[in-house]
Amino acid sequence: METQEKDQDEAMNPFFQSYNTPYNVPPFDKIRNEHFKPAILEGIKIHQTQIDQIANNPEVSTFENTILAMENAGEFLLNVNMVFSNLNGANTNDELQDIAKELAPNLAAHNDNIYLNEKLFLKVKSLWNKKEKLNLNVEQAKVLDNLYKAFVRSGANLVDSDKNKLRKINEELSLTCLKYGQNVLAETNTYKLVIEDINDLSGLPQELITAAFAEGKSKGNEGKWVFTLSNSSVIPFLQYSANRNLRQQIWEAYQTRANHDDDFDNKENVLKLANLRGEKSRLLGYETHAHYVLEETMAKTPETVYKLLNDLWEPALEIAKTEAADIQEMMKKDGINDSVQPYDWRFYTEKIRKERFDLDEQELKPYFSLENVRKGVFQVTENLYGLQFKPLHEVPKYHEEVDVWKVSESNGTHLGILYMDFFPRNSKRGGAWMTSYRTQKTIDGFRQAPVISIVCNFSKPTENAPALLTFDEVTTFFHEFGHALHGLLSNVTYRSLAGTNVPRDFVELPSQIMENWAVEPEVLKMYAKHYQTGKVIPDDLIKKIQESSTFDQGFMTTEYLAASFLDLKYHTQKATITIDANTFEKNAMDEIGLIPAIIPRYRSTYYNHIFSGGYSAGYYSYIWSGVLDTDAFEVFKTTNLFNPEKAKSFRKNILEKGGTEEPMVLYKRFRGAEPNVAPLLKKRGLDKKETTKPTKKSEG
Repeated sequence: METQEKDQDEAMNPFFQSYNTPYNVPPFDKIRNEHFKPAILEGIKIHQTQIDQIANNPEVSTFENTILAMENAGEFLLNVNMVFSNLNGANTNDELQDIAKELAPNLAAHNDNIYLNEKLFLKVKSLWNKKEKLNLNVEQAKVLDNLYKAFVRSGANLVDSDKNKLRKINEELSLTCLKYGQNVLAETNTYKLVIEDINDLSGLPQELITAAFAEGKSKGNEGKWVFTLSNSSVIPFLQYSANRNLRQQIWEAYQTRANHDDDFDNKENVLKLANLRGEKSRLLGYETHAHYVLEETMAKTPETVYKLLNDLWEPALEIAKTEAADIQEMMKKDGINDSVQPYDWRFYTEKIRKERFDLDEQELKPYFSLENVRKGVFQVTENLYGLQFKPLHEVPKYHEEVDVWKVSESNGTHLGILYMDFFPRNSKRGGAWMTSYRTQKTIDGFRQAPVISIVCNFSKPTENAPALLTFDEVTTFFHEFGHALHGLLSNVTYRSLAGTNVPRDFVELPSQIMENWAVEPEVLKMYAKHYQTGKVIPDDLIKKIQESSTFDQGFMTTEYLAASFLDLKYHTQKATITIDANTFEKNAMDEIGLIPAIIPRYRSTYYNHIFSGGYSAGYYSYIWSGVLDTDAFEVFKTTNLFNPEKAKSFRKNILEKGGTEEPMVLYKRFRGAEPNVAPLLKKRGLDKKETTKPTKKSEG
């Protein structure tokens, strides 16, 4: 009877059937919350059976019956878990979060059951020990090397008692990471700044006021204006609100998320994660968690990362102090004699930008409708790589706001499917990211096309206007699209090497290089068109953008570097952290001399990147990749923005190759040399002691 009921349940569960959807995308229209748990548990069971068969195979180990067999095992579980984890980030609910908490220990234990399987490890090790004699090609050798390292780094060489300790640590880590992220989302969703007096909207742009009024309606505050902690709401409020008290109010809520000694407080989770990671790394024979993580990156050691950060810190902080002095001067003109506070910075930066460069970001936004920016992204991609994009309307999607596109070569060859999800909602975590629903691989000589998704939190459309993006949101779009290209253009044999399966400090190269095209005058004229008149952005606005390109870079670089230092500080500890997270953070920032007017880009209690997003001891990656992307873009900047030969080389040697070879090997194959830091310093204005202050043109 039980078997019959199970068969009936599986017959109703879309994960147990062929998808039968266009391009074999997940059947989002049929998937329900209750389908995930039985599918994941069955996936674990199937995968474990496959692993046992490999481990117990009496035949002599070969690449095919061991390494390739492991590479291909667990596909059912992988497919289900991809959908589940992605929806839990982009369109979650209480039930999905409960399932995630319930199944986290099962998934952690399953991973340990694989990598702590002694018989299986001995088979892999026997092949690794004689890899030079196996006549493997480059990809096969990389898969073998990665797998052997994965076993060792997962504790395969530990004695049984230490393996048991590791299992407990891994279970605790998985649960605590989940809890941390859920707390941040809950805190972000809970807060709202409700404004009833129209005079309190002074300084705010009309579209932000309109959006806040609509938010009030949706949040049960009809007839009032509601501002939230989503970046598309809080950041422009801090930039434009003339009410200093209200700026302080929303700022305090923003920078104290999950730091209120309540059910959603993350201070204990921060210490638990940092300490468990340290304990795990020491158990595995590493000095610190940072040493463990960085071993598999381009940087290799914490010392290398610290050198890069320290080299940039001094010039960035010096410029930030100059910027703070400029703000202080303007505050005094407004009759404010207080020291510069973090909630003053963005507001006065906007005033100074307008005074110094005659540039108001609100003047730019009408040229950056989401539709036009998307066309620009597509056009740049077509010019570089010949790609074509076709909207798909009959494809299942997980939310009505999501757009789906078919991506093809110029000759019509199918490359992949791209989902794009742009606007904030309570079911979505903050930030922007790229992910996969199906990874590219090659099966019997045929390329399996990937299914890629980018998820953002951009300014929403209003009743009177389409979604108009800030310039920061424009570059974010280009950035995430670069990640998407890394996934879409992948052309490797093995899925474990495909797309973004590369070291963390290399993965940002394809994304960050795309940002460079976004700001080029030639490219701006392709997509920056007024949403009402269709007129191309005028030359004088483009000139202002260029003249102000290094403006506020002291602040932006300093807040980023501070967060990178904080990440490393947590993860280079050689013993258990015993002081509370707030004190630890303060000590870390005092140590580097961060000025009070600036806080790290992410504070400890809402630092999703490192505590629930996979960037632990790796947040420095953005600036590391910044060196790569600015150096790489020089090739185009100094020849032709759409240099066909260089675009072909970048695609062939970087975008298509995934993790098949060491990153520096791939980079040098494209560039012909190792990267130079000079282009990054120039781009950020850190190569000179004084900020540029162009003379304002006289009237008339």
